[in-house]
Amino acid sequence: MSHILAFAGSNSSTSINYKLVKHTASLITDHEVELINMVDYNFPVFSEDLEREEGYSDLLRGLKDKIVHAHALIISVNEHNSNPSAYFKNVLDWLSRVDRNFLVDTKVFLMSCSGGRRGGTGSLEVVQGILPRFGGEISATFSLPSFNHTFDKAKGITDPELAQAHKKALEIFLSQI
Repeated sequence: MSHILAFAGSNSSTSINYKLVKHTASLITDHEVELINMVDYNFPVFSEDLEREEGYSDLLRGLKDKIVHAHALIISVNEHNSNPSAYFKNVLDWLSRVDRNFLVDTKVFLMSCSGGRRGGTGSLEVVQGILPRFGGEISATFSLPSFNHTFDKAKGITDPELAQAHKKALEIFLSQI
């Protein structure tokens, strides 16, 4: 049984990407899934001066250790102006300084969602290009557009075509871990 770490790239307490990750994690029955909420991971804006003066926090090292010890990751990235949020980029900056290869040999199911019709695809595409630089292997991707119209907290993804696409992407990801 593989250990999967699941989280959103958002530190918002009302993150729709966290809701998508939580839903996705609930569908996995044959692996151990650890769901973490990034609201609990607050880091200062990265700078070389801060890194030199203060080093790496225990919170950052703990997150890095969780990621390194996971067999696979499920991540849903939020989008700000067609890019990943400054928060998520900052997390990646810090993690890559602690260990440049923090994702080596790690399979990733990369998702995004937004309230708009593009479903966070701008952010998804950017992060899809970044994670392999740290050793991550993108196994599958999924984008959920119009979140408030295509997702229900109790039912999950309500649009049949999108639900099927999500199911297929999840199956591809799980088949590779």
